[in-house]
Amino acid sequence: MGSRSDQHSTARKPAQAEAQTETLHPDAQGLDLRADAEILDTLLDGQLRALEAVASAHTAISAGAALLTSGLHNGGHLHYAAAGSSALMALADGAELPGTFGISADQISIHMAGGIPADGRMPGHTEDDAEAGAKAAAPVTANDVVVALSASGSTPFPMSFARTAQAAGAKVIAIANNADTPLLNLADVAICLPTPPEVIAGSTRMGAGTAQKAALNMMSTLVGMRLGHVMDGMMVNLIADNAKLRQRAIRIVSTLTRQDAEAAARALDQTGGAVKPAILLLQGAASPTAAETLLRHHKNNLRAALAQV
Repeated sequence: MGSRSDQHSTARKPAQAEAQTETLHPDAQGLDLRADAEILDTLLDGQLRALEAVASAHTAISAGAALLTSGLHNGGHLHYAAAGSSALMALADGAELPGTFGISADQISIHMAGGIPADGRMPGHTEDDAEAGAKAAAPVTANDVVVALSASGSTPFPMSFARTAQAAGAKVIAIANNADTPLLNLADVAICLPTPPEVIAGSTRMGAGTAQKAALNMMSTLVGMRLGHVMDGMMVNLIADNAKLRQRAIRIVSTLTRQDAEAAARALDQTGGAVKPAILLLQGAASPTAAETLLRHHKNNLRAALAQV
């Protein structure tokens, strides 16, 4: 990994840095002339091979999760910074964290070059706006963690955001699909996902995007577990803000306490829909207030709190 001091410019590296994501796929010649089934087989194979690239990044994904866990646990902010398809992957990940793990939405920001689109327009030139990236990073503090994504590893917007954030003392996790690229080289944790050439050359919404989404899924889910928001494969810190999630919360409380659905629903009513204190109530906590106090004492870790009931 190169030193950060070598990365002063937001200009892209020469073309060889983008070769893997821009190279023509070996099965691309004449692909559009083939039968639908054969085209779809080729497209699926491209997705599966892209996912294989994630396996080599487990150590880095784990390191990224550790940074995020520490930052969020200590009240820091999670910032995603990206452009184009990479930003859409970041949006899909970050927007789900409050509902799935109960992480405060106030601790999450998604910075997309050009802004999040409300329709099908996603201007390409905004990814080259390094000044906008630096400006977007102005609120970042030393307590925060940045996840910067770029398939090429050299997109100016997230690179500039990451540099500005680092200057403020924040930690940076970089995700890219080409090795030895500027974004990876400046990061505190570099997650390289060396996906093969896209079936449609340069269309990184395909294989590269799939690998990025898988890595983000894995990293943020590991964070949820390490924060104590997952128990036995169930999301014990979910926000039950619709009928489906209310029923899920009832099932979770019922399963983990071995009580019936009616008892689980009553406990959830007492705790305002919060799953963890409802579980503690059914396991012997004297009151919702006592359950909340126990959780605070154990840093919101349900397993640790249950051991004291």
